[in-house]
Amino acid sequence: MYMGRVVGSIEASQKDESLVGRKLMIVQQVNSDGEALKQEVVAADTVGAGIGEYVLLVRGAGARKTQRDNRGQHDVLDCAIVGIIDRFNK
Repeated sequence: MYMGRVVGSIEASQKDESLVGRKLMIVQQVNSDGEALKQEVVAADTVGAGIGEYVLLVRGAGARKTQRDNRGQHDVLDCAIVGIIDRFNK
């Protein structure tokens, strides 16, 4: 898992069918001090995160396992928001 901060959202009128109805968020990866790392990523929001919130991200196979369609097939996700961070304890 990775930590990040939601910095924006994406609107896409043309996308894979499995992404229809999904909220796509721009997330900046952060360290445990909340400082920005690396580049921004686009992640499908599975928990209702908002802009400015710190979140938990999963990538690759972990992201694809967050949702299945009605045929039991995985969708095209590569990055998903799976949790909202309340605080960092050090």
